[in-house]
Amino acid sequence: MVVKKYMANNVYLVISQTGTVLSRILKLITKADYNHSSISLRDDLHCMYSFGRMNPYNPFWGGFVEESAEWGTFKRFSETKAIVLSLDVGEVSYNSIKNEISYMLENRKNFHYNYLALFLALVKKTVKRKNYYDCSEFVRDILIRNGIESARDLPEIIKPIHFLSLPDTKEIYKGKLREFKQTVKN
Repeated sequence: MVVKKYMANNVYLVISQTGTVLSRILKLITKADYNHSSISLRDDLHCMYSFGRMNPYNPFWGGFVEESAEWGTFKRFSETKAIVLSLDVGEVSYNSIKNEISYMLENRKNFHYNYLALFLALVKKTVKRKNYYDCSEFVRDILIRNGIESARDLPEIIKPIHFLSLPDTKEIYKGKLREFKQTVKN
């Protein structure tokens, strides 16, 4: 599939399935083919942001992470499947998302993986704690906080697959994440 370049006011939502032990367990429980979500400000996805493994070899140490098919967990699990969605957020929202991500990067020690929410979701319960997120909570909440009103309709107990229901998204790629960059057309 060929992907065309998009304007600077687009963000890219990436839902993926790495094939790690944890992701395979989540797939069995959720019955969803994709169990991780990230957001990128770049049309080449060179850098994505999410809450996940801080170390590709340790699933129990999580937090706010920068991700890429070229390093870390996605490089280690090179067969990662992904769906890439493009979302035009407008200039004000784009800059606000960019600033919020920059702030989180500078203060990443203050942000933590929300393991409790992950386990409570299995019993259909939710918990909100300041600066604690799982991957999908982070993506949904950053969209809501930065003016993407349609994200308010996403479920409180959110799964990565729910991002496919956002009305303003366009699926621009489906396949192996490591092959995405090769498909971007200049």
